[in-house]
Amino acid sequence: MAGHSHWARIKRAKGVADARRGREWSRLSRAIIVAARNGGGDPDGNLALRYAIDAARDANMPKDTIERAIKKGTGELGGAALEELFFEGYGPGGAAVMVAALTDNRNRTAPEIKKIFEMRGGNLGATNCVAWMFTKRGVFLIARDKTDEDTLTNLALETGADDVQVQGEGYELTCDPAVFNTVRTALEQAGIKPDSAEISMVASTNVTLAGEEAERMMKLIDALEEHDDVSNVYSNFELSEADAARLSS
Repeated sequence: MAGHSHWARIKRAKGVADARRGREWSRLSRAIIVAARNGGGDPDGNLALRYAIDAARDANMPKDTIERAIKKGTGELGGAALEELFFEGYGPGGAAVMVAALTDNRNRTAPEIKKIFEMRGGNLGATNCVAWMFTKRGVFLIARDKTDEDTLTNLALETGADDVQVQGEGYELTCDPAVFNTVRTALEQAGIKPDSAEISMVASTNVTLAGEEAERMMKLIDALEEHDDVSNVYSNFELSEADAARLSS
């Protein structure tokens, strides 16, 4: 998602952060376990693990919880085997939706995700029905009162990031995942704290939704994110400024 949709989602997420913290930590732990299992327990040599650890720290996860998750991934501690699943489909208004999940039972998770799509005006599709339009990118969202466009543009040029765009209530800075940590460090050194910093899947084209379709789409996204096995939800829908304000309250 981009633009007003990003900022609407951030406001909603902040509003329920405390209620969902335990669930969020569980998801972040699973992401660390999978990254450590696939690439080893050293974050200096495993970018996926480094990003997972950074996300956990941003969520104020305790250090010992992070360390336990790494050890589970490397096999030093026992734990259920987790596998990554990706679901693709369409939501209200034909918006593309990609769902990343971590599960210990695909036979449980797959039908549950399908049901969520069907109950909220969407439908699950075949593999690569929408994945072709998404590219993995680093995405930073920064409020306008934190900096200005010229400063961010210069920082982007210095770090090899993409152009900065004015989006919704602030700026969106995107980059190749390979320079994500470089950009993040440069922002910290400049005293600029992003409202959001993540490796995301960014769509090449967007669909604008309004009114009832926008509301139904947000309910679909919320329901998917509430599922215990879902780690991330990506979509290509945009909201109007009015709908973003209405749905973020």
